Amino acid sequence: MQLKIILSRPMANRINKQDQIKRSSCPMSCALDMIGDKWTLLVIRDIMFLEKRYFRDFLSSPEKIASNILADRLRKLEESHIVLRQGDPDNARRFIYSLTEKGLDLLPTMMELLRWGEKYDPASEGHECSIRQFAHHPHGSG
Repeated sequence: MQLKIILSRPMANRINKQDQIKRSSCPMSCALDMIGDKWTLLVIRDIMFLEKRYFRDFLSSPEKIASNILADRLRKLEESHIVLRQGDPDNARRFIYSLTEKGLDLLPTMMELLRWGEKYDPASEGHECSIRQFAHHPHGSG
């Protein structure tokens, strides 16, 4: 069954551009097209587990993402409907970033990546992103 969605012209153009970038219709490939680079997963991690909400917050992460890369990844996450950007009611010049339902659906995947990282890199144990830190996280399953 195929769903037909009627979109305004600008949104339709954006979707067509994204479709042109896809390598294939394989679900794994499509997921990697949206979240498959190092920086994107770290931005999602920062929102999901470290409760970072502002552009400046992401820049303070230990991985030291460059501001131009951060701006690009946040824009792509917003276009993919994984992240929502809203104006800060307390400061008109700032934006608050949060995960959409689509973004929150990445929780099991992110938890498994944390488990896998801890299992195969013992040096990561005890880090602020340790799986033990999130066992009782509000977005977690524990």
